[in-house]
This record gives sequence, structure tokens and C-alpha cells, in this order.
Amino acid sequence: MPGNAIPEQIDLAIVGGGAAGLATAVFAARSQRDRTIVILDGATRLGAKLLMAGGGRCNVTNRVVTAADYCGGSPRVIKQVLAAFPVERTVSFFHELGVGLHEEENGKLYPDTNQARTVLDALVNEARRLDVRILTGHRVTAVEACELGFRIRTGEKALCARRVVLATGGLSLPKTGSDGGGYGLAQSLGHSLVPTTPALVPLVLAGDFHVPLSGVSQDVELTLRAAGAKAIRIRGALLWTHFGVSGPAVLDASRHWHRSQLAGDDVSVTVNFLPGEDFAAAEQRLLALASSQPKALLRNALSRLLPARVAAAVLRKLEIEAELPMVHLTRDLRRKLGHALLAWPLPVVGGRGYAQAEVTAGGVPLSEIDPRSMASRKCPGLYLVGEILDVDGRIGGFNFQWAWSSAWVAAAGCR
Repeated sequence: MPGNAIPEQIDLAIVGGGAAGLATAVFAARSQRDRTIVILDGATRLGAKLLMAGGGRCNVTNRVVTAADYCGGSPRVIKQVLAAFPVERTVSFFHELGVGLHEEENGKLYPDTNQARTVLDALVNEARRLDVRILTGHRVTAVEACELGFRIRTGEKALCARRVVLATGGLSLPKTGSDGGGYGLAQSLGHSLVPTTPALVPLVLAGDFHVPLSGVSQDVELTLRAAGAKAIRIRGALLWTHFGVSGPAVLDASRHWHRSQLAGDDVSVTVNFLPGEDFAAAEQRLLALASSQPKALLRNALSRLLPARVAAAVLRKLEIEAELPMVHLTRDLRRKLGHALLAWPLPVVGGRGYAQAEVTAGGVPLSEIDPRSMASRKCPGLYLVGEILDVDGRIGGFNFQWAWSSAWVAAAGCR
């Protein structure tokens, strides 16, 4: 049969050939070799988003993954899906495919080759070995329930499948083919939609404080406060950029800022430049510096606590003399500096949008799927996996783990 030919009889059609779609196809084909399984994808080549992941290295999963690492729908449902295919099984699965994984900082697991292409090729090759038909250049424009299951339209063509899995992803990184089309397909089949926002995306700041700091990275603790809500604190690296801020802590915070904006809530963001410390500890630090180096200039002493450029920018903004000897740092100036270091305001005015977002927050509600099978509660024979659902994880391999786990559950459920 020609590579892009459409089989007459399709048992399982998977819409979307990204990480979740490929994994679903492999798991389903392994469990029942006699089924005709087809992946339909609008791109001419699969895996553009996967190839970009982790800076082109693909952070496959994390050493420790729990429901607390995710936002969106019910933690109970997320926990149930993750438990069905935990990290240990992910590592074993990729080992079977010839992809060894190694651990790096913060528990991140990467392929030993440090190349995302290794992960993509392993999934595609296994799918083809199992006789999964991969049809690229077939963008699905409609899925309709019919007597035989589903009628699927791709341009001017139509085909029928007994069961359908939506693995279309969200709206993040649209240049890879993620255009949100799957949301419309899900809604046409009876599903509702939790409004979407970018997540894991850099944030844009007002003013110019950040501009001379571009390229500087430092460990911080971010605090987001919205009226009537519990403060959210996120610790990690912050990267100053020409437009604002990025880095792991900022990316993890971005979904919370965007969701607050969506809800119409005023939200403030502050930075603790001395993560884990309170005012008493900060003041003690400054007193210790003054005691040990009384003749040291304030800018030099402060550079022992912060990157030099940040220290200089903070003093300039506070209008505190950078050349002041530490011995002349008054109590009032010390307290002013201490408070500023613990709660430096970040004037966030927006994010960099879906074009730079790693994932999408929002999507099809988890309440509308059966977590035992990922089956739709709205449309018999329909299954949903991956980013199309209202689940988004923090940075560090957690979103890929959701893809593998939800794919496994769906493959087992759609027999």
C-alpha cells in the first residue's frame, strides 16, 4: 500500500501525530496487533514540537512526578492517570525502544544522545514496525459520529473509523502546527472548553529596569498575589531579557498570571532576591557585610548577594549611593534595601503569547473524560489525550509524562 494511502477499514484513527498521538498508536498496536491503526496529521513531517522541546534535547520526563506538579483539572483524576503509567514505566518503555535516559538537575530525564530526534525516531520507527499507518499532510477538518463509528474529513477526502483519539495538542508554538483545531473538533462532538491561555511562557515587563540586565540569570523566589486568593510562591532561576523576564521560575509562574488576567483579577508579582529568607535574615546579612567589610563600597558588598549588574540596578532604582562605604550604611537605608531585596516588584504587562509558550493551559475539562480509559463522557468511541485536555504541568518533563500516561490509558481503554 502506498505510504499515504488510506486503508478502507480503520479500527482506530488518531488525530495528531505528536508525542501523545504517537505513543497512543504504539501502545494500542502493541496490545492488539490485528487492528488497523491510522495517525492523521496535517504537517508534512511529524514531530516539529517534540524536536524543539528542551532546547532540542527533549526532556522526556522527570525522576519524580506527582499530581501536585500539574494545574488545571481535578488532581484526583490527574493522579489516577499518572499512576496507570508512572515514570518507571516510561523509562522502561524508552529503554525498550533503544533510548536510554539520564538524569540532570532538578530530576529532569533526557535521552543519552541529548537529541530530541532520537526520541521522535524511536516512536515513529516503533509505530511503523507495528504497522501503524502514518498519514502526513492530512489535516482533519471535521469528525462526525455515524453508524459505523466516525466519519473523518481531511480536505476533500472522507474516511470512517470505529474509534477516534484526539491528540491534537493545544495552541502553543503554532509554527509547529498547533493551531487549536482539536478544540473545535471536541466541541463539535459535544465537549465544552475551559478557556485557554499560554503557559510556560516568558513575561513582558513595563519600564526599562530589566533592559541593562539582559542575559543575567539568578535564583529567586517569585510571589504572585491576587485579591482574595492564596499567594503563590515559586522558587527557581530567573533570566532577565531585553523584553522582561524568562527562566524556569518565570515560566512556571506565567500560567498563574495569565489565568488571573483571564478571570479579571488584579495580580501583583514580586521577586525575593534572597530566596528562603525573611526580613530579619536579610538585615542580618547586610549587618554581617558591614561588620566584616566596613570600608567596602555598597555596590561591591551587595554583589556578594546578587549578580553585580542586578545589585547596581537595584541601588540605582532605590536612589542609594552605590559608592557608599558599608560603615556609613544607616539603619534606614539598610532597612529600605532589605525590604526591597525581599519584595522587588515585577511590573508584568503581558506574556510572549502562544508563539513562545511551551504548553496551553485550559482545554477540554477532565470531568468530561473517564480517567480509567480517557474515553469521552459525551461521545461514545471518542478518546482524548495530552495537551488538548485541561492539564498543564510545570517545566521539567511533566507535560511529556502526561502525554505518555494519558496515551497509555487511552490505548488500553479503546480496545
